[in-house]
Amino acid sequence: MSNNTLAGEAGFGSFFRYHGWLSPGVRLFRRLNFPAKAAWIAVMFLIPLTIMLGYLWKASNDQVDFARSELLGVAYVQPLHDLIHVAQGRRLAAMEGAADLSTWKIKVTDAFSKVAAQEKTLGQTLQTGEAYAAVEKTHQELLNAPADSNPMATFDAHSNFIEQLLQLGVVVSDTSQLALDPELDTYHLMSYAVLYGPRQTENVSKLTAMGKLVLKAGNKTAAQNDALAQFAGLLAFIDEIVENDYLKAVAVEGLKNPDAKYGMDQNDTLYDAFGKALKTMVLGDKVEGDPTQLEQMGTASAGAEYALNTKLMERLKFRLDERIGQLQAQFVQQLVIAVVFVALAFYMLLAFYKVMMGGLREVTGHLEQISKGNLITAPTPWGKDEAAHLMITLRDMEASLRVIVRNTLDGAGNVNTASEEIASASQDLSRRTEASAAALEQTAATMTQISETVQRTSETVSGAADIVRANARSAKRGGEVIAQVQSTMQGINTSSNKISDIISVIDGIAFQTNILALNAAVEAARAGEQGRGFAVVASEVRSLAGRSAEAAKEIKGLINASIEQVERGTQVVGEAGTAIADIVGNAARIDNLMTEIANATKEQSLGVSQVGAAVHDLDQNTQQNAALVEETAAAATALSEQAERLAQEVSFFKLK
Repeated sequence: MSNNTLAGEAGFGSFFRYHGWLSPGVRLFRRLNFPAKAAWIAVMFLIPLTIMLGYLWKASNDQVDFARSELLGVAYVQPLHDLIHVAQGRRLAAMEGAADLSTWKIKVTDAFSKVAAQEKTLGQTLQTGEAYAAVEKTHQELLNAPADSNPMATFDAHSNFIEQLLQLGVVVSDTSQLALDPELDTYHLMSYAVLYGPRQTENVSKLTAMGKLVLKAGNKTAAQNDALAQFAGLLAFIDEIVENDYLKAVAVEGLKNPDAKYGMDQNDTLYDAFGKALKTMVLGDKVEGDPTQLEQMGTASAGAEYALNTKLMERLKFRLDERIGQLQAQFVQQLVIAVVFVALAFYMLLAFYKVMMGGLREVTGHLEQISKGNLITAPTPWGKDEAAHLMITLRDMEASLRVIVRNTLDGAGNVNTASEEIASASQDLSRRTEASAAALEQTAATMTQISETVQRTSETVSGAADIVRANARSAKRGGEVIAQVQSTMQGINTSSNKISDIISVIDGIAFQTNILALNAAVEAARAGEQGRGFAVVASEVRSLAGRSAEAAKEIKGLINASIEQVERGTQVVGEAGTAIADIVGNAARIDNLMTEIANATKEQSLGVSQVGAAVHDLDQNTQQNAALVEETAAAATALSEQAERLAQEVSFFKLK
């Protein structure tokens, strides 16, 4: 199996995956609006209803056409039966050669012309052309035939003509669908009046003609006897049929005495009298009796039978007309009922459409108002149907949405206020942090200068210490070489002057160090907790600077004294040893002091380096804090703007 086949089966299966056999209708209705859906449903109901009404109309029309076709048969058979009746009279007159034969011929001709007129009108419809042609041919032959002296030949010729007329009636009953009549009473009316009643009359007429012929001859031949027995047997057989047809045909009328209405009592009386006379006069072993009496009795019985057939034929015609009226009325009734219920269905469908469209329009209107931000109105349901439930659900949704919008507005306001406060505080903190960073940068620069100055002071003190040590050694040699005091004093004088200059420099350095330490203490005080350690170091530096200044003053004083002593050296030689001893002692103290100054200066340089590193780290941290504060301020500002935008978006909805 190819991939395309699998894909096709998967696609076809997915089409019915969710709704099964309802998928085509579901997919169709998803593409249609409600009026189109209602129209589709109405059309789907109207199509079978229209088809059923068409079938109903066709069935009713077929039944009406069926009954009308039977009426055409009745219209054709009525003159045909009249022709049969007069043809029977003509046959009896022709057998006797009666004087009124010409009169009977005229009657037959007139009756045949009426049948011919019906044939011209209905022959093609009833398809009687072939049977009528045979009748017409025989009719013409009888009209043109000369008088025959043989009564039996005349009997047979005329009986053949009447038989053809009877067969023409059978054809008409078949082609006009009289023989297929669907109702009980009209079928038996048709059976009596169209088929067996005329046959019964013909048998009575045959027995009358044959009996009269036999009575006149005084005997009967074997052929005549057989014919009479056949006619009598057939008469008895048909009599049972017509009796049954009559009872079933008139039973539906519910009359107390329908025989009186149609003359059945008289017909039975005449028929029974004729039967008895026939048995007595003709059918027995002896042929005896009055031919005229038999003729009268047979003619009376045949006439009564003919009259009964005529009445039943009229009754059949009436019942067929009544059936057509009933069928038409029934169809009209059914059509009215169908139209009424269709109208009622359309009314209910229209009401359903109005209800659904009204509910949908109401819901749509409220949804449009919600989309425009209007939460003030609420849908009011009109009933308890699905549209009302939908409006109730929409009303609950609007209530929940109002609560959400109100809470969102309150929350957005609170967030906006808090964001503005955070942004303001962050901006203040940012400004203060930037100021602290600038101060720390300045402090770092000052500490760098202090570090450089201390480094130079350390180097100067180291040089001074070396000079002091050399002075001490010179003082010791001066004690040994007193003789060289003058020259040495000169050198001391020169050295003392240099030392004085150096001491002045040290004094200046100490003063500057004191000033820098004071500045560092002030900056440390400004830094607060972070500058506490730096303040301690600055205090120690200031203390060392003070001591350095005092030592410088002392050295300066000593140098001045040494100069004065050198100047008085010549005068006070005696005191040289003591002075040199003092000088040696002072030199030792100076050496100690210079050593202390050098050590202090080194510690001062180390402390200043540490303070510089701490200030540098504090500067970096402060700059980082400033950057974080700026980011916090920017984030707070952005949050405030977002909260304001959220409040503006939510304020789109109207709550009051």
